[in-house]
Amino acid sequence: MPDINVPSPQPQQELNLKKLELSALLEITQAINANLPEAALYKIYRFTLLAQLGIKRLTLFVHDDQWKCEICSGTDMDFSRASLPEEILALKEITKVSKLPVEKKWRCFDIVIPILHNGKVLAFVMIGKIEKYSSNLDALNFIQTVSNIMLVAIENHRMARQRLAQESIRREIEIAREVQSMLFPKSLPNDKDVVIHASYIPHSSIGGDYYDFVEIDADNFLFCVADVSGKGVPASLLMSNFQAGLRTILRQSADLNTVVSELNNLIFRNAIAEKFVTTFVALYNRRTRELSYVNAGHNAPILLYEDNTHTLLNDGCTMLGVFDVLPFLNVGKVQVPPKSVLLCYTDGLTEVFDEDEAEFGIEGTIHFMKRNRYLSSKMLHLELLREINLYNEEANFNDDITLLSCRFK
Repeated sequence: MPDINVPSPQPQQELNLKKLELSALLEITQAINANLPEAALYKIYRFTLLAQLGIKRLTLFVHDDQWKCEICSGTDMDFSRASLPEEILALKEITKVSKLPVEKKWRCFDIVIPILHNGKVLAFVMIGKIEKYSSNLDALNFIQTVSNIMLVAIENHRMARQRLAQESIRREIEIAREVQSMLFPKSLPNDKDVVIHASYIPHSSIGGDYYDFVEIDADNFLFCVADVSGKGVPASLLMSNFQAGLRTILRQSADLNTVVSELNNLIFRNAIAEKFVTTFVALYNRRTRELSYVNAGHNAPILLYEDNTHTLLNDGCTMLGVFDVLPFLNVGKVQVPPKSVLLCYTDGLTEVFDEDEAEFGIEGTIHFMKRNRYLSSKMLHLELLREINLYNEEANFNDDITLLSCRFK
């Protein structure tokens, strides 16, 4: 008579497979907890399915911005360069490949297993026949469970890395913004000769606009407004170069021909491709009331006289950093009568459009100045910014805005 204590082969096989499952799950869980890199996790996963389950063919496609084949084993074809067919991409349930109208090369697999998390498909596992399981359903459930655990862990690792990278970028931007704020002058004059006021509204966290004021001697001071092509950190770095160069050059000479030529040379040598600077640089003599200036491809500042007539300050040269040597350079000179107002600005001010695509432009700016010339410098800026916000009700500005006004007494 047979010994009743000896289990039949089928239950014993199932018990062994359960042990394998537990062992495999433990190994993958330990690897995840050890924070192993993705390549190591994929290696353990591959070993689990191929060696412990006896699967002969295995391919794993994972979605990370785009679909990528992470594992390809047991097939004659290299699926690492293959694109998943639409019929497979549309799957949300375990499906037999024989039921799909796909190319012959995909028929080397028997089953496609979508791996989902929170309704999102993370991956597709494609397998051939399974030898060690008495039930295909048990095997597929186990594969889905193992795959889900591993791929969710990898997804979480990826998201954590992205958060760290974003935090690093955010911190770098914060530092760049702090550095940029240090470039602007700490104070601007408000004395018996002139009142200078400036406003700066960056389009993004870091802008490419810049203004400066430098006292040369008791009679002369220099001021400027500049705009770097582009935005963000590269524009900010070039602008810091510009500021450092300007301050260094002014220690040697305040001659505008020299200052602008040297700045052009500096930017040409240091700017990356397609980066240039437009700037308006001016030197004012308190005693003679003469304003010398160079407009290097910048928006023309508006000099508004007491009788509400105006002059646009256009003399100068082309933008800086385009040519090794400037093809022409003219220093403009103008006498500044008492009670005149000069407004310097960047193109973020004038390149504002209403719903009919009409530009606010320089004419809109001149018209505003004539109506509001007697406002204080601070209120003049606030009202001008309010005006363009009203002009563009969506306040959808595409560039930094910098204003610098000089009210001559």
